[in-house]
Amino acid sequence: MTGSRSLASAGGRRIVDAALALIGFTATVAQVVLLRELMVVFHGNELSLGLMLASWLAWTAAGSGLLGRIRWATAPPDRVVAALEVAISIALPLSIAGVRFSREAFQPVAGEMLGPGRMLATALTVLAPFCVLSGWLFAAGSRLRRSAVGEETATASARVYLLEAAGSAAGGLLASLVLIRRFDSFAVAWLVAAPNLLVAARLAFRGTVAPAAAVLLLAPAWIATRALENVSLRALWRGLAVLESRNSVYGNLTVVETEGSRTLYETGLAAGTVPDPASAEEAVHYALLQHPWPKSLLLIGGGWQGALSEALRHASLERADYVELDPAVLDVAERRFAAAWDAARRDPRVRVHLLDGRLYVRRTRERYDVIIINLPEPETAQLNRFYTLEFFREAARRLTQGGLLSLRLRAAENYVSPELARLLASIDATLRAVFAEVIVLPGETVHFFAATHSGVLVREAEALEQRLRARGIRTRYVREYYFRFRLMPVRVRALQEQIAAAGPVRLNRDFAPVGYYYGVTRWSAQFDRRYRAALEAVGQAGFVPLAAAMLAAGMLIAWRGARGGARRAAAVAVTAMGFTLMTLQVLLLIGFQVLFGYVYHQLALIVGAFMAGMAMGSRQALRCAGPGDAHRLALLAGLAALCGPVLYAVLRGLAEVSAASAVWVAGQVVVPALAAACGWLGGFQFPVASRLYFGEGARFAPGGLYALDLLGACAGAMLASGYLLPVFGYFRTALLLAIVNWPGAFLAWRIAARR
Repeated sequence: MTGSRSLASAGGRRIVDAALALIGFTATVAQVVLLRELMVVFHGNELSLGLMLASWLAWTAAGSGLLGRIRWATAPPDRVVAALEVAISIALPLSIAGVRFSREAFQPVAGEMLGPGRMLATALTVLAPFCVLSGWLFAAGSRLRRSAVGEETATASARVYLLEAAGSAAGGLLASLVLIRRFDSFAVAWLVAAPNLLVAARLAFRGTVAPAAAVLLLAPAWIATRALENVSLRALWRGLAVLESRNSVYGNLTVVETEGSRTLYETGLAAGTVPDPASAEEAVHYALLQHPWPKSLLLIGGGWQGALSEALRHASLERADYVELDPAVLDVAERRFAAAWDAARRDPRVRVHLLDGRLYVRRTRERYDVIIINLPEPETAQLNRFYTLEFFREAARRLTQGGLLSLRLRAAENYVSPELARLLASIDATLRAVFAEVIVLPGETVHFFAATHSGVLVREAEALEQRLRARGIRTRYVREYYFRFRLMPVRVRALQEQIAAAGPVRLNRDFAPVGYYYGVTRWSAQFDRRYRAALEAVGQAGFVPLAAAMLAAGMLIAWRGARGGARRAAAVAVTAMGFTLMTLQVLLLIGFQVLFGYVYHQLALIVGAFMAGMAMGSRQALRCAGPGDAHRLALLAGLAALCGPVLYAVLRGLAEVSAASAVWVAGQVVVPALAAACGWLGGFQFPVASRLYFGEGARFAPGGLYALDLLGACAGAMLASGYLLPVFGYFRTALLLAIVNWPGAFLAWRIAARR
């Protein structure tokens, strides 16, 4: 075979290994970029993210398991890999353009939100070309490794898995910490295409002339990506004048202008409009008027829109701490929303803290008369952390004697839907579990006020009117007649009755985040009642029936698989491990956010540690090949079954850590080590399973086992964050992982007992 002999040299092997590592590197960078782009279109939450990840993994599995079976009798494997690398370099910018132009196809009205059905259709359509090619590359890379190095299929497949994991770790860290900070999506695609084209040229043509020619092709490619960036951006925001669009480490920020107002979109979701005096006044004045003479204020989120300026009109305020997660938001505000933000940021009473709001509340030793949570509804796990029992306890400790907490949720003036009623009831019950006194203010936005001592909060419109007049504040929307209207006894009583009619609801907790399940069911009801009915149906399925059904399914798999030999045992174990690893990543990432705040760099470190652990596990497994693989597979499946409960126990233990040094060690050392250990488990299993799967004499496509791994991960992506975690909580989700893994452990044990 032409080229295979030269690739067998040390230099040739390095080229092959570079090509194989690029599979993981390219896929991970592309995943970061494309999922961020899709989130802009979808206004994403965990359900939409699960649909996107499931689409990604399903198409990659199809590429590896189905197209990976294709073999060209006359085409050398190095030329096949080179061709696929060129194709994937072209597919990435086209996929980005497809995401942006999809709004033209699926959103006839500018700003309209997509329902789950259209989300899935969009994701399946735009992700298909890239993901299929990426999966196909794994199978083609396994053949290339087998041909160039002379390895068996099992060893070659495991070696590609190792190199792909190493490339993924590097790609995830580079994309998260460097690329998306400094470059737009098309520029990132161009930077990813460059090494792929260079390696493809080296594989296909050898020598130094071909890579030089590839470099010359990069210049027109750069020009093409610049043109695509401008054209697709206009299509994405059709009908709106885009003043600025940029990426930050936390998402995409876009400022649009229309009819005399400007709106900032964060990852496709409207974060605020200026001018919007009604929203700015409501955000702070109702809460500050609840206190007889507030001297200190903590405002979490939304201060740049005018809310902080409104708060500073209370002359009694001596200190106003404002917490904003994304520094880029305030950078944009200085240039695009100066009228609402400039005076506030220059006020000597203001202290701006650029970090996660929950992390600030946990770390600070300051106390406040008023704490205002000015954030969107708990429709995501990230936002839900500000509506849990544990956070309310942390906030209560930061209140002065007579201090109060305020938050608000979007509602309706005269009708509270059953979905909204359940969300309001859960938040109300959670607040009452912490605070001695809670009152609710009805309206288009429902305000909750909570105090640690009884007799602090004001329920009479006249008292609020007197405080407003005494402070000499002239407002347009928070006025005397609004106090009387919103605090009418009949309206307050009607809201309380509608909340009570929601029936028994669970408290919203860090490790049982039911709040964002209620939030997602409310969100889904906006599009089609069938989505809401489906979510409620699965949510009402009790844990015991679900666990029993999974046990029964496991017994069936074990019974049928007992006649399938080592190959069937390996297939079952790898599929279960894919599901387990995806679920463990979700548990670990959300658990880290709960405990330490949304610290982006550490989250990138966790993902990198996970992939690095996978690479180390694969390398170690390749070195210990031997007759005990069935025993190893049984042991690994057993360890996977224990991982969920052990991880839960460790996270609960870390939740009790309070000393600053211990918190640093937990966040910087313990959690990344847990991620690496989980990755090591999956990385070690794949070579072991490969030797059993490919070791029975028959010739199987090298991408088949990898496809099963991806399909298991696909199921985990669909179920873990959008269903299992919010409905059943951490502990029960961890128990379900044990049930998922026992059939593979049983089958492997039977194989080991026979040998």
